[in-house]
Formats: sequence, structure tokens, C-alpha cells
Amino acid sequence: MDSQGMELQTLTFLIVGITFAIYVGIAFWARASSTDEFYVAGGDIHPIANGMATAADWMSAASFISMAGMIAFLGYGGSVFLMGWTGGYVLLALLLAPYLRKHGSFTVPGFIGDRYYSKTARVVAVACLIIASVTYVIGQMKGIGVAFSRFLEVDYDQGLMIGMVIVFIYAVMGGMKGITYTQIAQYVIMIIAYTIPAIFISFMLTGNPIPQIGLGSTLDDGSFLLDKLDQIMGELGFKEYTTNKRLSLLNMFFYTLSLMIGTAGLPHVIMRFFTVPSVKAARSSAGWALVFIAVLYTTAPAVSAMARLKLVATIDQPGEENNLAYVERPSWFRNWEKTGLLKFEDKNNDGLIQYTGRDDNEMVKVDRDIMVLANPEIAGLPNWVIALVAAGGLAAALSTAAGLLLAISSSISRDLLKGVFRPNISEKKELMASRIAMAVSIVVAGYFGFNPPDFAAGTVALAFGLAASSIFPALMMGIFSSTMNKEGAIAGMLAGIGVTLLYVFQHKGIMFIQSTSYLGGMEPNWFFGIEPNAFGAIGAIVNFVVAYLVSKRYADIPLSVKDMVARIRQP
Repeated sequence: MDSQGMELQTLTFLIVGITFAIYVGIAFWARASSTDEFYVAGGDIHPIANGMATAADWMSAASFISMAGMIAFLGYGGSVFLMGWTGGYVLLALLLAPYLRKHGSFTVPGFIGDRYYSKTARVVAVACLIIASVTYVIGQMKGIGVAFSRFLEVDYDQGLMIGMVIVFIYAVMGGMKGITYTQIAQYVIMIIAYTIPAIFISFMLTGNPIPQIGLGSTLDDGSFLLDKLDQIMGELGFKEYTTNKRLSLLNMFFYTLSLMIGTAGLPHVIMRFFTVPSVKAARSSAGWALVFIAVLYTTAPAVSAMARLKLVATIDQPGEENNLAYVERPSWFRNWEKTGLLKFEDKNNDGLIQYTGRDDNEMVKVDRDIMVLANPEIAGLPNWVIALVAAGGLAAALSTAAGLLLAISSSISRDLLKGVFRPNISEKKELMASRIAMAVSIVVAGYFGFNPPDFAAGTVALAFGLAASSIFPALMMGIFSSTMNKEGAIAGMLAGIGVTLLYVFQHKGIMFIQSTSYLGGMEPNWFFGIEPNAFGAIGAIVNFVVAYLVSKRYADIPLSVKDMVARIRQP
């Protein structure tokens, strides 16, 4: 290994090692000694601190590692992730979180069980939550595997194993208290790691250090960055960057809607609002989180466009006399080849790399999830920046994985064990059960992480679709309808998640095992051209319709529940 490579390796180990030491140190310092601390961090977190932790929870491997990569390859079609996730967060913060906080239940199934006055409703909500959250964790595991495999120079499977151990240590020990303070540290690392390379590259390409403005600026030759990118993409046989729709406009609409309402139904973010002392603090916390999230989400489009331009310019720039010779490929190319996430096949045996959107393309694999992590290396930025991005990518994946695992374990221990099967269980035993549930969840998510169904952002989109089709309608009707009864809500949740799982499994394979898909990923078999990742919105419509029709056939809800709904809806 050359001295520069050695230096990068040393720096990466150092920065990643320091950040991990911080996380584990926080976990020991903030060890949960009671269920109150384990589930809601004692309920006394400051709104700004909680806003930062929520932002870290929210900005998962999908946002940090995968989203910009998806936009880099899909162009305009990738904007569904930006619009869906940010719109969904606003929906959650304004429409659901304050009311749920006012009700005061620790968990989402807890609220559904109380509102629909039924243990069965609670159990169904737990099942929906586990299915959505485990799918979401698989996406985080993919991100962890990608980041570790490159920067610790191990293969993907080993990288994933190391990540599982780290998550286990601080999530299982610290509970929500440990996770909250860890996520504040992770947010700081993440945002520095994301914005510094973007500032460097924006300045390098356009002379403007602000990436958001750099995206609309001109390059050295006087052409606008996006015009240049469109031109190069067209010449190489790719679709134009700025006009490339994701299949149809109808599909884009449903994809965005599915991500929006899935966001609002995801339990790990909703739980965050129970860690602050009051409803007022919950609203303030939601506002701060939006500010912290906006920093990354407004930078992502610039990172995407600049990364794609740099990648193409490095490998196969049109107008150049010769393409890049394979033997002269730069160090970043060699490094990512080792991970198996970048592959070249010399189809015409000329020793040159053809990277095109046509049949003669020789870059047979460019995993979208590598774009953000490889971006500083491609741009030739200093080694400390590359090491910082590695730490940021890992922080993003670990923070969300921990939040999700807590949501899964608390729903099993609190909602199933204490709420249904063993109401008199001691606090100590409940805490132990929660930790065991979390450990099992890590193992299950890790298993699927070895064979993920899609890119990190694609897998996460599936999870959002499952939350959108089951949990979101039940919450909406629970808060804003004073007539929806338990029979309607249960039938709606089962119908919504049932039809979505059926659609996803028939195209993606049962439990995402591709060989079991019975219609394949074939577009002719898609419902009105809507892809499986976007189907959650259709599932939600089915949920609302079924719930309404069934509720009409059964008795009205008890007066005490009507009073509860009226109480939580008062500002």
C-alpha cells in the first residue's frame, strides 16, 4: 500500500475509532436504569437537544449515504425522496406528533390500543410496526456494510458484522437515554461530514463555496453546471439529468405520497416527542428538527449533481481523445473495486473504460450507495475529509438503526408482554425483555442485511410504504374521527398492510428472497405502472376504505373514548 493510502487508512481508523469511543462512552454514561429512561429518556430532554437527536434519527443511511446517490443516477426522478421525506416530516410534526404527545402513551401501539379500546388492535399495530421497522433496519444495515467494507478494507459481510456489534453495545445498554445523547453527537459528525466535502467540491467546480448556490452556477467554461451535466449525459447515451422522470408522473406522485405518509406513520420518530417534558416542548422540538434536517436536505441535490459530473468526467468524458485506461485507474477506483460495489468488464478488449448508457457500457456495476462516500476521493480532497465522510456515513446508519431497534423492542416488551400477556410484570423483567427483543431484532435485521432487497434508499422506501399502508391511517382516524370503531381500524390495518405486502412480495420475492417472486419485477405487471416501492399510498387508500366500510356495520365507540378523542384534539 502506498504511503498516501496508509495515511488515509490510519486517519480513517483514528476518526472512526474516536467517534465510536464517544458513542460507547455515552452509552455507559447514560445507562438506562428504569423503563422510563429506557423508553423515553426520563421525559426531560431539552427541545433543541431533542430536535438534533430527531434529525439524526431521521437522517438515516438512506438520507446520508443513499439519497444523493439515487438522485445522482435518477436525476429529477430521484426528487421523490427529497419531497416525500421532508413533506412527511412536516406532516408528522404538525399533524400527528402534538396530539400523540398530549395523549401521553410511550409507544404508537399503546395509543392505538387505547384509542380503539382493544388488545387485538394493539397486537395488530405491533405486528405492522415490527414488519415496517425491520424492513427499515435492513436498509440501515446495507449502509453500515457499505461504509465499513470500504473504510476498514474488509468485505461487505464482515463490515456488516462489525456494525451489528457496535449497535448492539450502545442501543441495548443505553435505551432511549443513551440513544438520544449518542444521536446528538452523531448529528454533529454527520452534518460536518456531509457539508465540508460539498463546500470543497462546489468551490472547485463553480468558484462558489455554498453548494445550494453552486448547483445553479456556471463552470470554468461559462456553461451552467446542470446544462453541462445534461449535455454530457445525452452524449454518453444516458437520460437527461434534469428531465428524467421516475417512470411516469403518476408513479412519481404515488412514490412521493407513500414516502410522505409513511414518514408520518413511522414509530421511531414519533417516540422522540415523548422524550420532552410537554406538548409545547414537542412543538418546539419539531421546529428545531426541521431546521437541522434542512441543512442536509438542501445540500443533497448539489452533492448529487456534482458527484455524477465528477464521476463521468473522471472515467469517460466525451470530447476527450481517449477514455481512461483501466491500468491507469485512480486509487479511489481500485479501493471501491475491492468491495465488489464497483465492477469493470473490458467488453472490446481495448484496455480503455467505456462508461455509457448504451449496450457498450463496461462499468457493469456502479452501486448507487457508494456515491456520497466515494465523492471526496473522486474529487481528490484531503484524506481527513475522506475519513470524516466515513465517520458521518456510519453515524447516519447507526443512529437510525438504534432508534428503530428501540421502537421494535419497546413495542414487544411494553405493548405485547406488559400490555397483553403479562400486565403484572416487574419493571426489572420488562427492561430485560426489552433488551432481549432488541438483541433478536439486530440479528434478524443483520441476516436480511446480508441479502438486501434493494439499494439502501429503495429498501427504506419499502419500509415507508408498509408504515403508510398500516399505521398512518389508524393514527389519522384515531385522532380526527370520533366515530371510527375498533372493528374498522383492525380490518383497515390488516387490509392495508396485507395488500401492500402481497404486491411487494410478488415483485420482490417473499421476505425479499428474489427467487420466490411470482410475477417478477416486470413493469407490465405493475398496477397502473406503480412500482412496489411506491405502493404504500395505494395500501393506505385501501386501509381507509375498508376501515370506513367495516366500521358502519358495527356498534358506535364508547363514550369514554369519544371524550378522550375530544380531549387530545383540544390545543
